[in-house]
Amino acid sequence: MHIDVNNAFLSWTAIDLLNHGYKYDIRNFCAVIGGDEENRRGVVLAKSINAKKVGIVSGESLFTARKKFPRLKVYPPNYEFYEEMSNKLFDLLSKYTPDIQKASIDECYLDYGKVKNLYGDEKEFAYKLKDEIKNTLGFTVNIGIANNMLCAKMASDFTKPDKVHTLYDYEIKEKMYPLPIGDLFGVGKSTALKLQSLGIKTIGELANFDITVLKRYFNNQALYLINSARGINNDEVDGSTYIPKGISNELTLSKDTNDYKELCNYLRKLSSLLARRVREQNKYANVIAVILKDKSFKRTTHQKKLKNPVNTEKEIYDISSKILKEMLGLEKIRLIGIRLDDLVVKTSYQTSLFEEENVDQNLEKLEKTIDKLKEKYGEDVIKKLI
Repeated sequence: MHIDVNNAFLSWTAIDLLNHGYKYDIRNFCAVIGGDEENRRGVVLAKSINAKKVGIVSGESLFTARKKFPRLKVYPPNYEFYEEMSNKLFDLLSKYTPDIQKASIDECYLDYGKVKNLYGDEKEFAYKLKDEIKNTLGFTVNIGIANNMLCAKMASDFTKPDKVHTLYDYEIKEKMYPLPIGDLFGVGKSTALKLQSLGIKTIGELANFDITVLKRYFNNQALYLINSARGINNDEVDGSTYIPKGISNELTLSKDTNDYKELCNYLRKLSSLLARRVREQNKYANVIAVILKDKSFKRTTHQKKLKNPVNTEKEIYDISSKILKEMLGLEKIRLIGIRLDDLVVKTSYQTSLFEEENVDQNLEKLEKTIDKLKEKYGEDVIKKLI
């Protein structure tokens, strides 16, 4: 999936202004984000839909933008707030998977394949995620779904705002081939002009172009261009680009329940996923929290500060199931989650007369071995008998 904030700087500025008592949502007016109005070298960084309608484009000077619409509202950028909103977005996404590659302050790639078994159909999940971002953070995103990163990026650039689009491998000819060559991700203005001079006007024409001819003009870049036009891309999501301070995962249940055993089954799945995530970072959690949302959408969180930091599935599950027992009441639950906080790289184990440190160290080694086997042979290589 490629997740892209719609008109990020303008949307985030609108939220900041509303938070500080501004009466109007600038997203609904002819407004831009730019430099000092008196500085003719200032440029348009972002524009509202209404500003776009009067011909204002990103990158043009504020001086020329004001000529197109004299009553144009200009607001300065607030990069500190943009960073704050960006972090909130990535923190929200990290509840579901650690495999997030930050492409810029307002866009990222998410490897959904690794967690699809946990959350289900990718399109249904994308719509839920899009709406959660809108309802929780106050701005909209586009989500593109595809078999690889390039096509996911292309899909997210289809009609905007607040949309989910797919570009699966079998949809490439129908959805991507008719697009202008300048719309192909990775093709800049100069490259597009050069391709157009060869008679290549659409992505489909590039996909079917003679590579030997293309090499005369683009050398080693020719194969990359044709593969891109055909939707061929082997890049993998690099989750190391974003490491949150704490990690969490949540599950919306297929039906509301307050059955302890049933909820514990969900906790076990979440514990397994979180244990792998925290071990990938070579860290341990000092705090474990259980998150519940009931049928009335009331959200409750209880946490426990640990004597000894943990990073194994068994430890996380044992502690979270005890927390759940203390929280559970008559209200039926529609969402359950676990959050690991106060992560540390190294741990010093405090033993008591009745504890053996070796037991926990051996358990951690075993689970790390299982992690490697699953990574190499797939999730189903080992199953636990419960």
